[in-house]
Amino acid sequence: MRPVIVTSETEPESVAAAESGGRPRAARVRARGRRSAQLVAGLLLLLAAAVVALPAPAAQALENGAARTPPMGWDSWNTFGCNINETLIRQMADAIVSSGMRDLGYQYVVVDDCWFNPNRDSAGNLQGDPTRFPSGMKALGDYLHSHGLKFGIYEVPVDRTCAQFFSSYPGATGSQGHEAQDARQFAAWGVDYLKYDWCSPNGTINDQVTTFAKMRDALAATGRSIVYSINPNSIHAKTGPQRNWGDVSNMWRTTEDISNAWDTGQTNGFPMGIQNIVNVNVPLASFAGPGHFNDPDMLEVGRGGMTDTEMRSHFALWTIMAAPLIAGNDIRSMSAATQTILKNQNLIRIDQDSLGLQASQVSNDGTRRVLAKRLANGDVAVALFNQGGSTTTVSTTAAAIGKSGSSFTLTDAWTSATSSTTGTISASVPSHGTVVFRVAGGGTGTPPPGTSTLVSAASGRCLDVPNSNTTNGTQPIIWDCSGNPNQRWTISGQTIQALGKCLDAPASATAGTKVQIWDCNGGTNQRWTLNANGTISGAASGLCLDVNGNATANGTLVILWTCTGAANQRWTQV
Repeated sequence: MRPVIVTSETEPESVAAAESGGRPRAARVRARGRRSAQLVAGLLLLLAAAVVALPAPAAQALENGAARTPPMGWDSWNTFGCNINETLIRQMADAIVSSGMRDLGYQYVVVDDCWFNPNRDSAGNLQGDPTRFPSGMKALGDYLHSHGLKFGIYEVPVDRTCAQFFSSYPGATGSQGHEAQDARQFAAWGVDYLKYDWCSPNGTINDQVTTFAKMRDALAATGRSIVYSINPNSIHAKTGPQRNWGDVSNMWRTTEDISNAWDTGQTNGFPMGIQNIVNVNVPLASFAGPGHFNDPDMLEVGRGGMTDTEMRSHFALWTIMAAPLIAGNDIRSMSAATQTILKNQNLIRIDQDSLGLQASQVSNDGTRRVLAKRLANGDVAVALFNQGGSTTTVSTTAAAIGKSGSSFTLTDAWTSATSSTTGTISASVPSHGTVVFRVAGGGTGTPPPGTSTLVSAASGRCLDVPNSNTTNGTQPIIWDCSGNPNQRWTISGQTIQALGKCLDAPASATAGTKVQIWDCNGGTNQRWTLNANGTISGAASGLCLDVNGNATANGTLVILWTCTGAANQRWTQV
């Protein structure tokens, strides 16, 4: 969470201050902010074990009629933080219209933290800050609606907003205990989108589900269609990727805050770079669909910190992951390059496809990553992503992305140039670049989950189910790679399966506990993250798959151990 400094200005104090891009406010701008951030980090370390409780199975997806495709719009936080007022918001709305962004789908104008009077009125109602928003929040909503836009607003389910938590804004005006009252107020103001930030280190994941559901139900009771966007990760252990939140909200943050950087080296901690977020978000593809989407955070396009190639990749990857497209730059002063990215109609159409599917991973060798997204008209969008440090060729096939037949047309999403192929899909991709093709022709099925061997970096041997023994509790080993079914692993979402069984960490696993195969049950102990450094960590334990004792011989057991990134914990998909 980024501590915020309140000033009377509406412009960022500096590029460094403006860089604090993401809802959980954590760009340590002052010494007090640094101490707050350290305190929170300590709290999280103490709470980590307690917070990761086994979540209850997700109920049916929330069906409130909202967000049938990923929401698009703009949010005030990334560039302006607490330095907002009604003049700024109206100017931004005008710019969204005049730039043509509204007509491309950018509808929601989200007024983030620090919009409110620090005190509720005598009846307990929320109020806009009388200095910042003298015309009132309803008048602002009316202005946005009159321009063909929609009104988004920020609140929290606890007592203090994120800015208030860090003592960067006065008061304690969270919705805790006021859920129904605040929902009615939002509806009366014409709010169309609620961003609801956890902003507390307290509570298990089940506590969060219960608490977020209170506002879900309160919004439904108003009778107004309001997009419900939640962030369970702010000032909290990262519970966003631990369940499908589609029964609670329309969109949910999967990671810690984004920053305008490519790779910060984080797994899921502040600050997250684009590559780091992709690594977390890609395995969650099965959670997404119309009305419920993984949210990898707001866009950093147009805010510096990355090359044009990286900015293009950022946008392309968000669109193929069916992510909400919420811009965070100053729309009034966009460069031509920024406009080219944010207004790319080919990519927007892929993001907004009515099937609402997030791309599934076809392959990933650590450098070359291929993602494929089935579209409503039978086409498939495919992203060829180069995660490496130099230009390389990234390739796949029509069959691998779920296409059948022998004649296909490829449309480059960046250039609109078309080409034909009998099956090979390939491009030379610059470092950190992403080429996106829309593939038409032939038949279309669901791309099969990719199967691959997992090769130990230390020995070159493969993760193996010994003797193809499918008895629950069988412990994998390493063995000479043969490509046989007992070495073929299917990675789908966050599960890793072989021979119809799931890779499983026993309950309450600690360093040295065996890893095993078990009947698939969807539990947190059967969810795994494939990290950028090649390690594979358990969602429940946080421990990594480890070849015991750093041994390399056939038959060496695979266990769980504290993640170190050593060669005996690194695996390559082949």
